[in-house]
Amino acid sequence: MKSSVLTRYRVMAYVTAVMLLVLCTCMVFKYGFKMGEDVTFAVSQAHGILYIIYLIFAFDLGSKAKWPFGKLLWVLLSGTIPFAAFFVERKIVRETLPLVGDVQVAPVKA
Repeated sequence: MKSSVLTRYRVMAYVTAVMLLVLCTCMVFKYGFKMGEDVTFAVSQAHGILYIIYLIFAFDLGSKAKWPFGKLLWVLLSGTIPFAAFFVERKIVRETLPLVGDVQVAPVKA
């Protein structure tokens, strides 16, 4: 597996997680303080699009790493639970890093 597959997943996991936290904050302002309805709409649309991209990249990583269906489902759903994507991303990187085949160590020159 190429390292770019893991990198794409990592970037989208962080972006999706941050956007979800921003969306939760916007929802608190919208429903708690009755303000920011337009901002909430824009953030929710952006998060939706980014989440779809996250799903594609996570599915690509899962299919190349040959994950069982339950693990793949948990990774896909972690983009909908606040803070979960941060923890799941770290665990997935630790498990998937040994599968990356194109990581090359440069020889040390004397």
